[in-house]
Amino acid sequence: MEDRIKILETFDNKYPDRNYKIVHVQPEFTSVCPKTGNPDFGKITITYVPDKKCVELKSLKIYFNSFRNEGIFYESVVNLILDDLVKVLQPRYMKVTGEFNPRGGMYSIVEVEYPSNFQSNFIERSK
Repeated sequence: MEDRIKILETFDNKYPDRNYKIVHVQPEFTSVCPKTGNPDFGKITITYVPDKKCVELKSLKIYFNSFRNEGIFYESVVNLILDDLVKVLQPRYMKVTGEFNPRGGMYSIVEVEYPSNFQSNFIERSK
């Protein structure tokens, strides 16, 4: 779905002078394995420090649902989610983690961060 990024809506951050962490968790993420066509299930966690914009949750839910019938590898979907959210929000920091359910006795965790050189002491300390 090429226009997927247009689904995402934002609102103004009322505290742009403050660093604070937002965490959104989608425990029922679904997509399709591009090799077998079987459904993939997992949990997507988005952690970010906003700048001027925050993501609106209903639009984020619809955005996640748009992957339901798409054949896409785990690594690709996690990186695409990060790319789309960074384009829309321009956050100070963002991490997207995909924890995918076992298939064939093996599970996968994919993490990607923006920017890659961010000093994440604040993020790690506040877990």
